[in-house]
Amino acid sequence: MIGIVAVSHSLQLAEAAVSLALQMVPTAAPRVLVAAGAGVEKDGSPIVGTDATRVAAAIDALADTDGVLVLMDLGSAVLSAELALELTTSSVEVRLSSAPFVEGLLAAVVRASGGAALAEVAAEAESALLSKSGQLGEQAAAAPEASVSGAERLVAVAVLTNPLGLHVRPAALVATAVRTADVTIRATRTGAVANAASPTALLALGARRGDQIEISAAPAARSELDRILALVADGFGELDAAQPEPAPSPTAAPARPVGVSPGRAVGPVVHLGSTVEEPARGRALAEGARVAEVARLRAAATRVAGELETRAAAARGEARSILMATALMARDPALLDPAVAAIADRGTAAPRAVWDAAAEVAQTLEALGGRIAERTADVRDVRDRIVAVLTGQVLGGVPERADPFVLVARDLAPADTATLDPATVVALVTEEGGPTSHTAIIARSLGIPAVVAATGALGIPEGTVVLVDGATGEVRRDPDAATVAAVAAEAAAARPARLAAPGATRDGHPVALLANIGDARGATAAAEAGAEGVGLFRSEFLFLDRTDAPGRAEQVEAYRAVFAAFPERKVVVRTLDAGADKPLPFLTADAEENPALGVRGLRTARRRPEVLDEQLAAIAEAAAAETAQVQVMAPMVATLEEAREVVARCRAVGLESAGIMIETPAAAIRADDLLAAVDFVSIGTNDLTQYTMAADRMIGELADLNDPWQPAVLQLIADVGAASQRTGTPVGVCGEAAADPLLAVVFVGLGVGSLSMTPRALSAVGEVLASVSRADCVRIAAAALAASTAADARAATASALGAISLG
Repeated sequence: MIGIVAVSHSLQLAEAAVSLALQMVPTAAPRVLVAAGAGVEKDGSPIVGTDATRVAAAIDALADTDGVLVLMDLGSAVLSAELALELTTSSVEVRLSSAPFVEGLLAAVVRASGGAALAEVAAEAESALLSKSGQLGEQAAAAPEASVSGAERLVAVAVLTNPLGLHVRPAALVATAVRTADVTIRATRTGAVANAASPTALLALGARRGDQIEISAAPAARSELDRILALVADGFGELDAAQPEPAPSPTAAPARPVGVSPGRAVGPVVHLGSTVEEPARGRALAEGARVAEVARLRAAATRVAGELETRAAAARGEARSILMATALMARDPALLDPAVAAIADRGTAAPRAVWDAAAEVAQTLEALGGRIAERTADVRDVRDRIVAVLTGQVLGGVPERADPFVLVARDLAPADTATLDPATVVALVTEEGGPTSHTAIIARSLGIPAVVAATGALGIPEGTVVLVDGATGEVRRDPDAATVAAVAAEAAAARPARLAAPGATRDGHPVALLANIGDARGATAAAEAGAEGVGLFRSEFLFLDRTDAPGRAEQVEAYRAVFAAFPERKVVVRTLDAGADKPLPFLTADAEENPALGVRGLRTARRRPEVLDEQLAAIAEAAAAETAQVQVMAPMVATLEEAREVVARCRAVGLESAGIMIETPAAAIRADDLLAAVDFVSIGTNDLTQYTMAADRMIGELADLNDPWQPAVLQLIADVGAASQRTGTPVGVCGEAAADPLLAVVFVGLGVGSLSMTPRALSAVGEVLASVSRADCVRIAAAALAASTAADARAATASALGAISLG
């Protein structure tokens, strides 16, 4: 298989493009390396340019492949790639491609995954703009030819039923299924024919929902034809009720509201808080003030990007990826460069400059229509956040209410939608937006009924009770009592099952099943789900989006609200986990070259020890006022000295149970020493995995390495479990891996005594543990630990559990 090198001025752009491409080929993906710009300036602005030596090193790292394709984004990247050919030390065949960077990368990855040769992959990449050019009415390059060989061929006809037809993902699935087999697809509506192994050619067919396609295959490719028919019959996995209808034409407003996230809900209307005011143009700045104004703009954009990245780190699934993309937009030169030019050339004030620049970007996206036009809401959100920072305005955002309500807005930004609490926001209604907007995507991921394009929704008075049907698009005022009762019954039936009994194996070995929470509302939801306690209370929720630490009284009030939800039960508070993906302006550095390995977690106390001491004092005061069994643990502990420091600080304020998180290989390797010094430990599998595998968990390209099933990670957890047996110090797991029922069995077998997870997972994990004995867990854990790969460990566990259930 060939290798691919992505050369870009922007590391973030390259990583995002590679992540997108690799999502299209879940298996047998080619190796893709990134050679990007060198970093950022001290003021946070990107260093423009690419490094030929990095490109050469990436090519040499792929010397064992069948050839290397190099894709580049901008002019100097081409020069660097050309120079790199003179610097390489390997003899591997290299081809520089003139393909468009994002589209070409996606096409190349899909084609290469099928084992195509270097020339074929290059041709596929270089024709990647074919489908876009055709849709925009431009002159398109010639499509990869579709060969039809032999007189006797297998022919089948199928109708596309998925909402968006042969768009990128289905085209990639078909091409991956076919690989190099002789299969062609003809769109009967247009007569166009495409090589089924070419995702670019498939996109150029323009086949839509309802279109008939004719699949022709050589006799030897019967299995490939059957796979394509199965994909079409399954709607390419897009026929779930949560999938939207096709987006309305950009030239005509929809005739009625569009349901984009299924489900029904009833509640009073609450309007979204106001947005920032449009800044006045004002007088031109003096030339001597313009450099400082540019710096002010860049600092504001960097801050906004950091805040969005922090929210992304706290989100999951679709919400996380969307927020990361929005954070990239806050650093996008397409938005910032015109604003900088307006300041430097015309003396425009920064707020007005970024406002005008955003308007140009939004206008460009709207002109493209379709799904691209729906990204304008993201642009305006980034604009508003930057302007708010520059002018000191406060964004209205989603109102905080204790009682459930229906949120109504003109449109919602990803940063607002991703942080919605389904326990209080029972439905969304927007006047703008479309079925593929980020609002719709995140609403579906959260399970919140949502309706978009509901013209006049803002005219519904606050407090009016409405019925929202996210499947049909209905928004009905003042529903009758029978309807309200029916919707309430539906909601009750849809709630996750409550944990029926305390966690334990079949033979009675106790395993405490706890919840991960972030605030009082999360604590209440966890208690309702039957959690036996809280294994991870992320206390940083109180510190985020602030310029200084909250006072003791505010902290005490917040902690008491959490402790009150679990009287007489365990609540483990993690002290402030700032730094890395959760920067705080009053505690962490504005820019660290490698923040994941920098001043984060407990290490922030080196700079401002009073922040940690004040938090511990507030926890102790809140604990004394409630009956919860409060324990405290510190994140990012790597040494015995740090562990002892945590215990001493806790004891000094009267906190009797002090522990640490095992998140670094150093802590796991020296587990005997650390466990002997503390009262308990909790394993954070997310960070332990990324540090063990040296793979940033925010990079999609490294998702296979960020897998808790990796043998090295399981071995470290086993070492901690063994140290627990020797020292008698309890060990738990509070990372996301604890929510995996298969891993839960392995963890128990490795000596873990408690598992903390999202409340939704409690019931499923409890059921699996109740089906096995303690001895089963030990035996299954040994099999997982003996596996040589993550896939083998997962398969061994699943096989052993399956055998027990059949027995």
